[in-house]
Amino acid sequence: MPKSRNSALHSPYRPSCVYGIDFSGAKKAGTKIRVTSATIAGDALKIEDCRQAKDLPGSATERDRCLGTLQHFISTQKACAFGLDFPFGLPRALAEANSWEKFVLSFSNHYPSPEKFRDMCRAAAGGYELRRLTDEESDTPWSPYNLRLYRQTYFGIRDVLGPLVRDKMAYVLPMQRASKGKPWLFEVCPASTLKKIGLYLVPYKGANKEKRVRRTRILEGIEETGVILIQTSALRAKVLDDPDGDALDSVIAAFATFRAFLNLARSTVQGSDSYALEGYVYV
Repeated sequence: MPKSRNSALHSPYRPSCVYGIDFSGAKKAGTKIRVTSATIAGDALKIEDCRQAKDLPGSATERDRCLGTLQHFISTQKACAFGLDFPFGLPRALAEANSWEKFVLSFSNHYPSPEKFRDMCRAAAGGYELRRLTDEESDTPWSPYNLRLYRQTYFGIRDVLGPLVRDKMAYVLPMQRASKGKPWLFEVCPASTLKKIGLYLVPYKGANKEKRVRRTRILEGIEETGVILIQTSALRAKVLDDPDGDALDSVIAAFATFRAFLNLARSTVQGSDSYALEGYVYV
């Protein structure tokens, strides 16, 4: 019988803020990663800011320093929920561990570089790109070690999740039991969320007028749900004017994270033990 994996139901703790993070494993990750911050007001989410990761205190453009700063920033936000858009795990056949925590903690030793990570996964899968159960169910675009995603997966697990799990500075749902006093982390996928709510208007990334119109339609559609409120017209323009769509994706990540948190009070993550090892995408 499927097992319930919603440990958050057992906690009276309610985060007071939400962060949506559009992640990147690029060399200049500080300019690519966008961080949307929001406060919770009843059943609504007030979007307060959207900034590049290089603008976090102590951060920089280059990847190593940026990711170190991001990981530290997450660890200091005690009463918040974070949504990050990179895979938190691998398909069961490739995990080579009997628990998710062991997989994460041994990740950097097992895979010495992002290229080795991709090559080893492909070799173990016979050249195929395997997907997790949650990837199939949530209709995510790619396998965790796909050419367009493997760097995000690698650096996200190695430099963000790894240190947080090792030092017990955050709870990663649904694989860990959430409790008061530390941030909650959710894996999200903006594309899957847009598909779920019928707003997958692609392509919306680009500098021309048509792409901005699509970004506007997506943002307005999310606002019409009544879940998010953008505080100023300047902030709205900042989100829509980013031609790469990273700013909008971080807002969608915050929206998905808030939806996930609200749903924890009404439902459980049902399925199989695959979620406990592979991770789960909250849409």
